[in-house]
Amino acid sequence: MKATVCISIFNQVISDYHQQDNVDTVIEIPFHENTLEALLYKKCWIDTVQWHLEDIIRDPQIDNANGISIKRRIDQSNQDRTDLVEQIDDWINNELASIQPLETARLNTESIAWVLDRISILCLKLFHMKEQTERDEADETHLNKCKLKYSVLLEQEKDMIQSYDELLEDIETGKRYVKVYRQMKMYNDQSLNPVLYRNQE
Repeated sequence: MKATVCISIFNQVISDYHQQDNVDTVIEIPFHENTLEALLYKKCWIDTVQWHLEDIIRDPQIDNANGISIKRRIDQSNQDRTDLVEQIDDWINNELASIQPLETARLNTESIAWVLDRISILCLKLFHMKEQTERDEADETHLNKCKLKYSVLLEQEKDMIQSYDELLEDIETGKRYVKVYRQMKMYNDQSLNPVLYRNQE
């Protein structure tokens, strides 16, 4: 799947989310289950909700109880995000399983799904930076700064599209290969986080 197709899915997610702009909105995936499109949609939905949770938790007026609740929700979202990236890698690797890397093939340190993770976040940055360039109440200095940042993000998007497509092409032709390493996050694991396992003793 080309980068532009992935980006169109991510932008659809961001648009769908902002119909209600509520972190508690229930996701409705418009693709068939167990397809790459469905996985990408779910992935970007997690990113989009977390983006807004990160905004909420920085509210200086937030009370302690709500702040702790949001922080724990963000922690769980990070875990869900990682798990889903690994599911996407599994799906892609299964599709590419028949490809035999050339003897001269070089290892790519980042998997395809983690590249898609960065593209998903970039789509969110573009959406929200564009919003900032259109704020009626913002002064001209702010608007100009945001317009400059937005142009840089557009250039980054162009580079990411090229890099992703080249990586995929190189993998498909055996010129590069990737290894998928599980992230092994420790803070949510009751057997690895000392604060958690000591409380069980």
